[in-house]
Amino acid sequence: MSFDDIFDESYDRVLLAPSDGIEFFEAFYRRFLRSSSEVRILFRNTDMAAQRSMLKKSFFSLVAFYASGTIDDVLRRIAYLHSAEHLNIKPHLYDLWLECLIDTVNAYDPEFCDEVELAWRLVLSPGITYMKFRYDHY
Repeated sequence: MSFDDIFDESYDRVLLAPSDGIEFFEAFYRRFLRSSSEVRILFRNTDMAAQRSMLKKSFFSLVAFYASGTIDDVLRRIAYLHSAEHLNIKPHLYDLWLECLIDTVNAYDPEFCDEVELAWRLVLSPGITYMKFRYDHY
């Protein structure tokens, strides 16, 4: 089975469950906020319901970037807003973001294993690399 197929099947198990991914994204944010005081400070005045909605859009844009090799308007705008000139989201926080996401997948995917972890990393890494690159390239 290809890593694309492994990712797709894991994605279906964790994000297409009865809650349509809401519970997954809520669990992710709880984990991400606990991971670092720097993250907690960045989110201190954030409407978390709106943030979860934005995360879903950005997550789908990361997956689409992997699949198509093209950057959509959502990902382009998020990279711009997260750049050093605007929200100043430091590049190392994307690594933390990915680790928290992988930990959340582990908690929600009953078939989680090394291949599933690698599939998620392979799919999300191109978009994360783009976000890091754009940090100081605007």
